[in-house]
Amino acid sequence: MTDATYNSETTSALLYLNGISVSFDGFRALNELSFVIEPGEMRAIIGPNGAGKTTMMDVITGKTRPDTGDVFFEQGKYDLSTLDETEIATLGIGRKFQKPTVFEMHTVEDNLQLALKNDRGVKATLFWKSSPEQEARIDEVLETVRLKALRHRVAGSLSHGQKQWLEIAMLLAQDPKLLLVDEPVAGMTDVETMQTAELLREINRTKSVVVVEHDMAFVRELGVKVTCLHEGSVLAEGSIDQVSANDRVVEVYLGR
Repeated sequence: MTDATYNSETTSALLYLNGISVSFDGFRALNELSFVIEPGEMRAIIGPNGAGKTTMMDVITGKTRPDTGDVFFEQGKYDLSTLDETEIATLGIGRKFQKPTVFEMHTVEDNLQLALKNDRGVKATLFWKSSPEQEARIDEVLETVRLKALRHRVAGSLSHGQKQWLEIAMLLAQDPKLLLVDEPVAGMTDVETMQTAELLREINRTKSVVVVEHDMAFVRELGVKVTCLHEGSVLAEGSIDQVSANDRVVEVYLGR
């Protein structure tokens, strides 16, 4: 990290992507991508298929190494482009994929216990018993995601929306600083969609959140700053009204 790439204007940033480029077999998925997420911010990322949204999250979480550029985290303390997935998760970055991946044969509460930060050795796993602090944490998370009444339900019996909330709960149990959430309302009912917007706004009171989403009504409901990607770069940025009125965004994404 150098002062030339990380300066006084960006030292407050929780996350700062600086000139990130990634190519796969000649296809440039990200093209000098740069943007800033401030502490406590929730940001919506939109864009057409192939815009680079998934690759962007892959770079932030260490799944993909950028060809060029840097990814700074926590006011420039860490360059994520030099770290692996486990190291990045340990720093406090959690990622929720589009399809929920919960332990369907276990209860809701068991899923959260498995997600808690613990010694994962064989002996520790066999004889593990949650502490009062961990039980309190589970109660708090279940209350946040509106699943407290379902704590003893088998996860496989939950609705699609409830499984999405459980996976978000599993991330929250690990107490991340930043959540990356990929299309959280895909396949949800209208009611679940509105409840998810409320949930993410509540989480945003204490966590920074980046939401990748196609549902523009949902993005509008979030009421946050929007970044539109196109061909691996930032095409437009601002409120949902500002971005929706951008001629280039209309042309490449929203349609005329």
